[in-house]
Amino acid sequence: MKSTEPRAWQRMLSGRRLNLLDPSPLDIEVEDIAHGLARVARWNGQTIGDNAFSVAEHSLLVEELARRLKPDLPPHWCQAVLLHDAPEYVIGDMISPFKTVMGGSYKEIEARLQGAIHLRFGLPAETPKTVKTLAKRADMISAYFEAVELAGFDDREAGRLFGRPRGFDAGPQGAPRLGLNPLPAAEAQARFLARFAEIEQARATQTPRR
Repeated sequence: MKSTEPRAWQRMLSGRRLNLLDPSPLDIEVEDIAHGLARVARWNGQTIGDNAFSVAEHSLLVEELARRLKPDLPPHWCQAVLLHDAPEYVIGDMISPFKTVMGGSYKEIEARLQGAIHLRFGLPAETPKTVKTLAKRADMISAYFEAVELAGFDDREAGRLFGRPRGFDAGPQGAPRLGLNPLPAAEAQARFLARFAEIEQARATQTPRR
């Protein structure tokens, strides 16, 4: 007999079945996260180049920027920043205007997934405010440069929407660019997994600091 209950889970390539309404940390694998994020396009794909600028590549950039803003960031918080958009491997990257339209339901599902992902990798379900603030600042810096380098925004509009990255050294004077280059999905996926492995190794050899 066919079930009358609506399906709320997604099957991953690892074979895991993740329930969006009640996600279990046991059904989360970093390989699935990396695979999914490398195939989710930022800016709804409205970027220059032959490849989409993926959420995996964005996540790597935000984690790098967070470390540039705070060089002594402990490995476990580096991992939290790297995973700041991890729920999007299941629910996709909704652009900010659409999130506003969706309202609370989207945020609730996103928060449940984020909490389960954190628990899966030994992180607190709730990220401390200081780390959230750092991740948000790095995220906005990333958004600014993505906007002007990839998404067709001019400097004025990007500055109005995302804020100019004041007090942030983007490179040589007169060239305030990061040189963003959208990668093929397989390469973005490999780089995400490599960085995750580096952080895991650092966590294994360093006493966590809260």
